Amino acid sequence: MPAIPRPAPDEYAPYYRGYIDEVPPGDVLPILERQMAETQELLRSVPASRAMHRYAPGKWSIKEAVGHVSDAERIFTYRALCFCRSDRTPLPGFEENEYVAAAGFDARSLSQLARELETVRAATLTLFQDLSDDTLLRRGTANGKELTVRAIAYIVAGHERHHVRVLRERYL
Repeated sequence: MPAIPRPAPDEYAPYYRGYIDEVPPGDVLPILERQMAETQELLRSVPASRAMHRYAPGKWSIKEAVGHVSDAERIFTYRALCFCRSDRTPLPGFEENEYVAAAGFDARSLSQLARELETVRAATLTLFQDLSDDTLLRRGTANGKELTVRAIAYIVAGHERHHVRVLRERYL
């Protein structure tokens, strides 16, 4: 499994920098693997009675936050797949709050949502694990901004780290 180097700032829109900065030094693939194990451990520690907790009015529940991470990772990796295959079609953005409102995550168990997240991550790892250096540098446009495949790998990792940090700090 070849290493995926950290993307240069010209490989992503400035608003993704916060996510990319969340990713510690090192190859992103082992980081993605480790973080999934850590996130699953965290989610197993959340009592069912706490899964609907919102840290403030109008904020997502823990279940909704976990569902959002799965949805976002699917969208990010779809973008990566399109770019890997040299599809130059501009891809749309997505309104995360509308996705969460329409998803019905609170009607599901936290353990179901955790399994789904684990399955999504397995697919993400499969997509990224054998990409050539040239493929990792392919670019595409999503939400009106250009980015590379390898930037998406770091965005996926940083996005999850961001939400896990919020879960630890504000929910738990």
